[in-house]
Amino acid sequence: MIGAGPAGLMAAETLSDAGHSVIVCDAKPSVGRKFLMAGKSGLNLTRDEPFAPFMTQYSAAETPLRPIVESFDAEAVQHWARGLDQDLFTGSTGRVFPKAMKASPLLRAWLARLDAAGVERRTRWRWLGWDQDAALFDTPKGSEQVKADVTVLAMGGASWARLGSDGAWADAVGAEGCALSPFAPSNAAVSITWTDHMAPHFGNALKSVAWQAGGLSSRGEASITQYGLEGGGVYSLTPALRDGAPLFVDLVPDLSAEKLAADLAKKPAKLRLAHWLRNNLRLSPAKIAFFFEMTATARPSRDTWVTTLKKLAVPYDGLRPMDEAISTAGGVRFDAMNDRLMLKSRPGVFCAGEMIDWEAPTGGYLITACLATGRWAGRGAVDYLAAAA
Repeated sequence: MIGAGPAGLMAAETLSDAGHSVIVCDAKPSVGRKFLMAGKSGLNLTRDEPFAPFMTQYSAAETPLRPIVESFDAEAVQHWARGLDQDLFTGSTGRVFPKAMKASPLLRAWLARLDAAGVERRTRWRWLGWDQDAALFDTPKGSEQVKADVTVLAMGGASWARLGSDGAWADAVGAEGCALSPFAPSNAAVSITWTDHMAPHFGNALKSVAWQAGGLSSRGEASITQYGLEGGGVYSLTPALRDGAPLFVDLVPDLSAEKLAADLAKKPAKLRLAHWLRNNLRLSPAKIAFFFEMTATARPSRDTWVTTLKKLAVPYDGLRPMDEAISTAGGVRFDAMNDRLMLKSRPGVFCAGEMIDWEAPTGGYLITACLATGRWAGRGAVDYLAAAA
């Protein structure tokens, strides 16, 4: 196994359970670093919802991922976590978390189980490519080679390089004739140049809003940061925002335009916009500041207050740099692999996790697919070994 995130570790466990000797190599001093970072604000393992809507979150990759995720779906992820003595709870939106919230207790239990099974871990082993049948590594002791009967590549995408997902593997894999899609940010923050007016609101969230870009929409919240907007509300719109689609937000999605217009018509003609937003609609200070920031160059007249509030244009400068994105699109294309996730250009080498070209919003979909593709690649490797025996 090359890469010791959730996909690599799941592939390792699958092969080990089948009775094979397994070595897990990772470039970093410790394993699961991005997994641990993801759990800092609460490890969202999966989402408890019907399978059909769950799968739509994988958009263009829904068809190739369907049998993979179906074989290790949200229920299976929960069963697996409970098997590691992790108590779980499901939030009001269906998101599933360990009661401990953090990733570290689960990872410790998982590594202990792998250790007990005899899975070997080698850290600070950076994969460089192949020399014929041998995998090449740069290690603290210099150059090393490993010849294995099968290999599972699970080195992540191209974001959060400091945690190990730097995409450096692409050149070596591409050199083998493997078709790759260019990396692109996914679940990325939006870059906005603010005026000084917004500085007091940095760190505050825009809640109970509805975002729209291209054909995508979201009811998630987004936080105002020094550099723009971040959070689930805008992350899920990344595919449209990458293409430069205009971004809009409804600051009062639970109030219809008709009701707002009827209520506004009853107000005195001298009513000021700020008073209406603050005293009548009771918008938060952050929402009010955001509204005036977005309309600074063209204040709406009273007859457009409602339409502007319901579809507020949000000019943005683009997405934040890819390395800041939670995940990435791009990587090994599905048509470069067979249905067991084995590279067509290099038999015996399988791929798993975020290094495959798929993307999904946050909310449990990312980790579920990483675990599922890891297990699928591991099972594919087990069958490959059995066929070769």
